Amino acid sequence: MEVAEDFIQRLRSVIGAGRQGLHEPTFNGNEKRYLEECIDSGYVSSVGEFVNSFEHKFADFVGASFCVALANGTTALQLALTVGGIKPGDEVLLPALSFVATASAVVHAGAVPHFVDVDADSWGIDPSALRRHLEAIAESRSGIFINKETGRRIRGLVPMHTLGHPSRVDQLVEIAEEFDLLLVEDAAESLGSYWGKTHTGLFGSMGVFSFNGNKTMTTGGGGALVTADPELASRAKHLSTTARIAHQWEFDHDEVGFNFRMPNVNAALGVAQLEQTQGFIAKHRTLFNLYQEAFSGTALGKLKSEREGTLSNYWLQAFELSPGEAHFRDEIMRACIGQDVQVRPLWKPLNGLAPYLSYPSAPTPVTEDLYARVICLPSSPAIVKGM
Repeated sequence: MEVAEDFIQRLRSVIGAGRQGLHEPTFNGNEKRYLEECIDSGYVSSVGEFVNSFEHKFADFVGASFCVALANGTTALQLALTVGGIKPGDEVLLPALSFVATASAVVHAGAVPHFVDVDADSWGIDPSALRRHLEAIAESRSGIFINKETGRRIRGLVPMHTLGHPSRVDQLVEIAEEFDLLLVEDAAESLGSYWGKTHTGLFGSMGVFSFNGNKTMTTGGGGALVTADPELASRAKHLSTTARIAHQWEFDHDEVGFNFRMPNVNAALGVAQLEQTQGFIAKHRTLFNLYQEAFSGTALGKLKSEREGTLSNYWLQAFELSPGEAHFRDEIMRACIGQDVQVRPLWKPLNGLAPYLSYPSAPTPVTEDLYARVICLPSSPAIVKGM
């Protein structure tokens, strides 16, 4: 119990006394004003000026050419895979270390999740392990790469930037080109994160973001697809609006589409949040420094920090227990939650979840090890005072 008490004491030196959630939204800007404007306009569903404004402002924020505002990050990823040409039965490579929505979106797109391991440094897909796996199981037949073990085409690659830390996406782009893979970035957690001078989400054909209530900025529920390709952007917007053909009065649709657009009322909230996002990220980075100081000198483990050459938004702060201290994970979390301090582990490995046990997977020892040793800490920007 001494270990857990020491951990909580160090936590409390940063977060203070009382209840503390994991990542709560902050509304200190124009949220109420814009919501009132939206309500007064009468346009609260998927058409309205706030949707248009949000798409333009978000594209500018991340440096994308085009942005399509959508209902959530899961539908954004499903739509990106669909417009990118993923066909039913195609295999899509994704990390076993991710939120379940990454795999769900692949299945919703009619494809087959194929799980691969992450590396211990970036916590994103391990390029070396991925290459070895593909060289072992992929066979080129008339320029198409087939999984020799399943007979299915290997067609997609979805890197995810874990907790806001950029994966080795530069190397993954090279692998995608070599094996003719559609690369779509799951940047749901990495708004404000960069590999070099390029924002996450801009390395592949498309990138997708989430604006759930616990993300860096929120639209309540919402997501976005970004791309540099005007044809992909146009098709994504068309399919997301039920594939309706523009007309003054007719309801004519040229294919089976989706009702995936972000409502105007959510976009109004998003415009206000986007105005504050740089400040949120600055507080996340300050919070990392505060935790770093609080946990200095402990042999229990270390905080997850950004890799050289990357800039992390530090969306969720994470404490990595040393290999010999993993047995303390549940004791520490139980003690924290008992004191109304919300902490959580990483997600259970996707290839170990009941719905995905039958899907193809490479060995994932690093994923399983990180799951056993990582504790995510309270990360709300409001923890940081005076900024």
